[in-house]
Amino acid sequence: MKTLTIITGASSGMGMEFARQIYPSCKSDELWLLARRKDKLEELKHELQKTKRIENSSIAVKPVQIDLCGTQGALLFKTLLENEIKSDSAENKENEQIKIDCLINNAGFGTYGTFENTKTERQLEMIDLNCTSLTGICGFSLPYLKKDSIIINVASLAAFMPLGNFAVYAATKAYVLSFTLALAAEVENKGIKVMALCPGSVSTEFANVASNGARKEVLHGLSAQKVVAHCLKKTKKGKHIAIMAAKWKFSAFISHFVSRYFGAKMTYKFSKRPSNPF
Repeated sequence: MKTLTIITGASSGMGMEFARQIYPSCKSDELWLLARRKDKLEELKHELQKTKRIENSSIAVKPVQIDLCGTQGALLFKTLLENEIKSDSAENKENEQIKIDCLINNAGFGTYGTFENTKTERQLEMIDLNCTSLTGICGFSLPYLKKDSIIINVASLAAFMPLGNFAVYAATKAYVLSFTLALAAEVENKGIKVMALCPGSVSTEFANVASNGARKEVLHGLSAQKVVAHCLKKTKKGKHIAIMAAKWKFSAFISHFVSRYFGAKMTYKFSKRPSNPF
């Protein structure tokens, strides 16, 4: 049985950092890196292959250029898995199944600005990637998840409160958090661990994408390396939510005592971020 570790959105940011931290001790046969930017994936592959592994066994790094957005993207992912099974079956009649050791759903993006001033098409793309494809990827992966398999879905601190100037993004991440916790409850008896990573500002390309180039870097962003390390540590302990920084934990806690509309109103008035028209 071939075993896989799969990371989506692996060409930058936390997806790339997950690959860097998982690779040295990964026990899977193959590490799949999924994203749209083939050149970035190839660079990461070469970087990883130069990294010293803790495990004695070898692991193949497989970059996969793919657009995972929406239902179509999720179906392309399903086809990847089915083709892998067909390929293995053709080579070895006894190896007709695969196992996903770890699935990390990191692909996603946000947009800065009010709903009114952001193209509706862009918001729909966000819902398609952040929610639809993540759901589909989880669903199509479930038949290949066994005891001790892990799913990490990247949500956000934004999941805990409706946010003005961040309306659709926060809503998508609220969906990811809710879905992830429900899925964790449903598959727990199978020995499958499911985790929602809920970071605040992290130093990645997020701000550049969200602002359409108006803000190059996330303000006061914390290290992606530390956030990912904390997440992996909490996953091993069987936790269902990972929130690293004390200030993030405080924000998540306070959200339970603040009117949801009040939170949206205050963030709309006082948390404006620069953005270019989409």
